[in-house]
Amino acid sequence: METASSSPWVDLDVVPGTRAGEFSTFVSPDWQLAVVPQGGIVAAIAARAMELELDLPDQALRTMTSVFAGQVAVGPVEISVEVLRRGRSMSQCTATVRNPGSEAGLTAVAVFGAERRGFGFVDSIPPDVPDPETLRSFRDPLPVGVEFEFSRPPVPFWESIVDGRLALGRAPWEPFEDGPAEAASWFRIDQPPVVTTGTLDRVAPIVLCDMMPSAVFQKVGSTGDIWFGPSADYTIHLFGEAEPGWLLGHSRARWAGDGYASVEMTLWDRRLSEPVAYATQVMFFAFGR
Repeated sequence: METASSSPWVDLDVVPGTRAGEFSTFVSPDWQLAVVPQGGIVAAIAARAMELELDLPDQALRTMTSVFAGQVAVGPVEISVEVLRRGRSMSQCTATVRNPGSEAGLTAVAVFGAERRGFGFVDSIPPDVPDPETLRSFRDPLPVGVEFEFSRPPVPFWESIVDGRLALGRAPWEPFEDGPAEAASWFRIDQPPVVTTGTLDRVAPIVLCDMMPSAVFQKVGSTGDIWFGPSADYTIHLFGEAEPGWLLGHSRARWAGDGYASVEMTLWDRRLSEPVAYATQVMFFAFGR
C-alpha cells in the first residue's frame, strides 16, 4: 500500500511480531465514531494481517465474515492469524483483533482465491441518483433554518477520512414519510490508499461498506432517542478493483425486530456499471442520550 505518512490508513501497516501469525498496529483516534472506532477499519486490519501471513500475492481476498465479540478501542491492537489451509488456488484464514489484555475483539474468517475459469455477469441495478458534485456534503453547515437539535460535534471520520453525500433518502431534519428502508450515499476517501497499479487498495471497500444504519433510519424516522447500530456480524464479498474517487453505497434493511436489524449494501464504481463489493450485516440497537 502507498499512502502519506500522515494518513490514518497507515494503521493498515501491521507489524509482524516475534512469533508466526502475530501482528500489531495502532488504531488512530481519527477512526473514532460515537463510542468505538469504525468497525470497518478493524475488519480491514484483520484482512491485511491475514494477507501478509498467507503471503500468496496471486490469491486476492474474496470474502470475509467478522464477528464483534468485544469492543476494539482506539490505541494499540494485537492481531493473531491462523492459516486454516494454504491451497494452490484458494486458501482460508482466521484472525482476531483485540486490544492488549482484552479477552475478545473482532474475529474474522476469510477466503482468498486466484482467478479461475468460470462465468461472468452482473445481475444487479444501481439506483438512479444525482452526481455527487451536485449534492450536499456531510461536512457542509446545516441548512439555514434547521433547528440546533440536529447539530452534532464534528466526527473526525467524516471530516478528514471520508467525504459522504446523501444521494437517496432524506436527511435527519426532513419530515418523515413512510417508505422503503433504503438509502444511498456517495463516498470519497480524502487520502485514498492505493496499490502500485493505481487502483484502490482492496481492503478499502471493507471500510466503505460498513455504513448501513442509514437504511434503517429511512424506515423508522426520528424517535426522540439517539441510537446507534453497532455490528453483531459483518460479511463482505469483494468483486474487483476500483479507481480512487467517488463510489456509491446503496443500502437496504430487509428486517428489524427483537432489537436487531438485517441490512445489506452494494458498493458501485463511479460509472455505476460494476459493483465493487457486496456486504451484509446484522446490527443491534444501542440507545444513548
